[in-house]
Amino acid sequence: MLTSDIYIFVKKLRDMFGDMMQMMGKLKETQRKVEETKERLNHVMVSEQSSDGLLQLTMTANRTLKSIEIAPELLNDKEQLEDYLILHINHLIEKASKVQETELAAVAKEGMPNIPGMDFFK
Repeated sequence: MLTSDIYIFVKKLRDMFGDMMQMMGKLKETQRKVEETKERLNHVMVSEQSSDGLLQLTMTANRTLKSIEIAPELLNDKEQLEDYLILHINHLIEKASKVQETELAAVAKEGMPNIPGMDFFK
């Protein structure tokens, strides 16, 4: 009787460690995919333009500003230019952040084990 209990206990330990190793492998794979996604987002461009077309901005989804185009007539009004830059850079950062969050959440959700109550990435 004691030998069979030990055998069952050892089998359960093997199963548990096997599941843990499989989960660790999946987590490593997810981490690799997250890094690949971050790299890819360096090449995804997001743009913002003022309604009058005097200012155009481009940024990567990783929030690196790539270009600023300012119409010559906007250069004559320092205060308006500053206001435009603040407003539209903030809008652009929001857009880029949403793209980044959506992409990274999709990768993370794909790699998460199906644990009830742990649906953070919905």
